[in-house]
Amino acid sequence: METLLYYSPVVVIVLTFLIQQKIVVTPEQLEKKHREILYDIENRFVTKNSYEDLKSQFSEIKDKIDKIYDCLIISK
Repeated sequence: METLLYYSPVVVIVLTFLIQQKIVVTPEQLEKKHREILYDIENRFVTKNSYEDLKSQFSEIKDKIDKIYDCLIISK
């Protein structure tokens, strides 16, 4: 018990330093950062479902353009 009392000021100082330098974070800080990261991801990246929808739309547009091109060639 005496050794614990002897080293307790050092432990308090080390913990205080770690918290001030933001090496150790609280769960609230971690949750806040997690939400920021999710928000950034939503703004920068597209979802897989959106990508697949857009890809199918491009495919449909390509097919329609090909049909129009074929009609123009046949009419000449």
